[in-house]
Amino acid sequence: MRIHGAIIALFLGFAALSLPTGRMLAAGYPNRPIRLLVPYPAGGGADFVARLVAQALGEHLGQQVFVDNRGGAGGMIGTAIAAKAPPDGHTLYLAAANLAWGVSLFENLSFDPLQDFSEVALLAKTPSILAVHPSLPAKSVKALIDAAKANPGKINYAGGTGTSMQTDMELFKAMAGIDLAQIPYRGTAPAVLATLSGEVSVIIAPTTSMLPHIRSGALRALAVSSDQRISTLTDLPTIAEAGVPGFETYQWYGIFVPRRTPAEIVTRLNQELAEIMTAANITTILASQALVPAPDRPDEFATFFRAQIAKWATVLKPFTGPAVPAPR
Repeated sequence: MRIHGAIIALFLGFAALSLPTGRMLAAGYPNRPIRLLVPYPAGGGADFVARLVAQALGEHLGQQVFVDNRGGAGGMIGTAIAAKAPPDGHTLYLAAANLAWGVSLFENLSFDPLQDFSEVALLAKTPSILAVHPSLPAKSVKALIDAAKANPGKINYAGGTGTSMQTDMELFKAMAGIDLAQIPYRGTAPAVLATLSGEVSVIIAPTTSMLPHIRSGALRALAVSSDQRISTLTDLPTIAEAGVPGFETYQWYGIFVPRRTPAEIVTRLNQELAEIMTAANITTILASQALVPAPDRPDEFATFFRAQIAKWATVLKPFTGPAVPAPR
């Protein structure tokens, strides 16, 4: 038994030596193309940021970074896929603010955003724009509120379970004391298209997806969700100053990796992304879409993310009722 025990111990020692350590993995990283998983359909704000980052990050790392869109259920389906990916730095996950409130909207999720992911970097923030289809006569936030109060539940809006379009609008409805009917969509892009076609009358969505249609006149902007006006539309009031005091929301985008990804890889990705997000050519593109770069360290992003979860848990509880079953 002693001989067998010694042999086993020796075998385990050699096996341990043969296993790649975090430093070994980081030293050869990346050694193949990297997947940037986006849990939203193509064409939305998250997709825009992902494709901007993917190209630059690929150049920095010397490997292709390709975008993999896995939309549905407010980002929860794609998030579950990302949580199960190998923790080797070859699957990155681009999350939006939806992840922070998903834990309050869904029950029995197959993942835990605090336990199954490691924060890499917050990339950018952007407010949303409240807009209407031109067929709706409302030309101000007050006019929209008045119309909704005169026709409770008869004016619809483009939403989607777990999306900022739903959470922002539900907050707006509650604070304004109105009732709008939600028509759910799988992501921002199809929701915007539905509003453009007149299928729905009202939408509140991130600026990235809305600006082209606001500028063309296809949609009528009423207000912006941030606490300050944006430089690209200085005449557009905030929702707070237009009739709903205290209203303030932002969409944000950040990079996560599966938990247990080596710290050396997380650190390198954070450094590369910080350089990318502060480069002059990137900041110019971001500014054109009312996106504000917000790169930070992994620990700072972790603190921010936990604060977002706590904020939305408090905000959403009175407005959304009990959590709904998690998507499968």
